[in-house]
Amino acid sequence: MSLADIRAEIMADNAWATEQGWQPVYAAAPGARIAIIGQAPGRRAQESGVPFDDPSGDRLRGWLGVTDEQFYDPNRFAILPMDFYFPGKAASGDLPPRADFAPKWHPRILAGLTDVRLTLLIGGYAQKRYLKGRAKSSLTETVRSYRDYLPELIPLVHPSPLNFRWQSRNPWFAAEVVPVLRAEVAKALRA
Repeated sequence: MSLADIRAEIMADNAWATEQGWQPVYAAAPGARIAIIGQAPGRRAQESGVPFDDPSGDRLRGWLGVTDEQFYDPNRFAILPMDFYFPGKAASGDLPPRADFAPKWHPRILAGLTDVRLTLLIGGYAQKRYLKGRAKSSLTETVRSYRDYLPELIPLVHPSPLNFRWQSRNPWFAAEVVPVLRAEVAKALRA
């Protein structure tokens, strides 16, 4: 089954969203070299239909050391949130992604991505699913232990501007993780 066929199935399976004019917010092409597994699109990304079309995306592209053109090339980056639809607002931030979404759709999409060399796991939901028993006791410790997951995976904190407190308490992230992240991204894109 092609990636286009899977997209049509996702839309049919989420008719409530399709009826609102919402498209599933993700990007994937068979030649993608890097897979980004994130949380779920925010309201702005859902409305534009473009993943990471917000300040979080600006920060993420800065961490990765790539241009917008590179980032939005699905033959370079597959962007697969844990849910492809905006989950709604919670008291603080957005609601979590639906727990049954990624298990249903990710394996089918990832099976069609035959050239992925690096996977970035952004946030706790992605890390719990993809690291299973290998995640540390907290998101901070998992991200701090990023070398344990190389060369296939790099766990990251969410690039949201709302995470400024975490980043100010953890200056090692910008000093240690981001340079390695950029080097690994460059290597995956070159290979």
